[in-house]
Amino acid sequence: MIRYSTVHQGISLGNAPQLALGFLISFLAVYLSTPIFRKLAVRLKILDLPNKRKIHRKVTPLLGGLAIYLGILLGMCVDLKSLQFFLPAILGTTFIVILGVIDDKRGLSAQVRFFCQVLISLILIFSGTRITFLPESLWGNIGEVILTILWLVGVTNAYNYLDGMDGLACGSAVINLLCFLIILYKTVQRELLILPVTLMASCLGFLRYNNFKRAKIFLGDAGSTLLGFLLAYISLAGNWAQDNVVKISIPILILGVPIFDMIFTTIMRIREEKIKTLIQWLQYGGRDHFHHYLVDLGLLPKGAVVFIYFVSLSLGLSAIVLSDDSAWEAFLTLLQASIIFGIIATLIVVGKRRRSGWGKV
Repeated sequence: MIRYSTVHQGISLGNAPQLALGFLISFLAVYLSTPIFRKLAVRLKILDLPNKRKIHRKVTPLLGGLAIYLGILLGMCVDLKSLQFFLPAILGTTFIVILGVIDDKRGLSAQVRFFCQVLISLILIFSGTRITFLPESLWGNIGEVILTILWLVGVTNAYNYLDGMDGLACGSAVINLLCFLIILYKTVQRELLILPVTLMASCLGFLRYNNFKRAKIFLGDAGSTLLGFLLAYISLAGNWAQDNVVKISIPILILGVPIFDMIFTTIMRIREEKIKTLIQWLQYGGRDHFHHYLVDLGLLPKGAVVFIYFVSLSLGLSAIVLSDDSAWEAFLTLLQASIIFGIIATLIVVGKRRRSGWGKV
């Protein structure tokens, strides 16, 4: 889905020690720096305060995203050519992190966040990163730009919404990245390996401080949007298949959970008349996401997170298998995923109706 004018010949499949070194550096950088960023968040009073729409009951420091950002940068330094190759993505990620930190500290309106995210997405688009399957024409190019913006901004915010329970966002990102890595390895896309490797290592390092037992620090908007933005970028950068339908289907499957969460939550909010305009949709926040509904159905938060892990892994395995198939198999696989999410959505709606006394279905 990406157009580059040059081909990077950096880290290769035969240079596994260099990839392993990048993984180790990123993991240790996050593992060792997270306590420092935790203290910094406390000193600067960048904290997540409990309220009625949040599950946690204790004041928790933010800025975990800065540790992950640092880990990615240091890990990618094992190959300086990669830094040049990924410069647009790194630049966009830097602005995403800055925007997130400001939002964590002072709070920004939804309109400002959305506008800035669109501008940041244009950095990647002007560098040559965009969806490419429409016919070559003026309107085709405009359509590709619009779709790319929607994808980048949509996935960025979808991961922000997914970050509602300890270990959920980072754990899900590890599963998503592993699936992308397997396909990149199979298709010998050597130029893209280092970024998902260092990002996955950074997430694993952070999970030590944000897990089921006790969360000592949160990602914050800076961290969750960083994960979403880079996952959206990786999904655009990879050449997942020769057939356009398969090429588009693979990222949709791998990132199926955050996409489903955003779509289903939006439908439920419109249906219940909680939102009526785009501005209300951007501003609204509540305990009505996928993971919240699973807890309402009776799962413990840990159980809800593990359930989502397994759904993400199931979809990811389907995407890996699909990478060798045709458009017809892609259609059937997407249909299967839609049926699974339809069953989950039905169970959620039925459970919600019974608790609210809406009557029988």
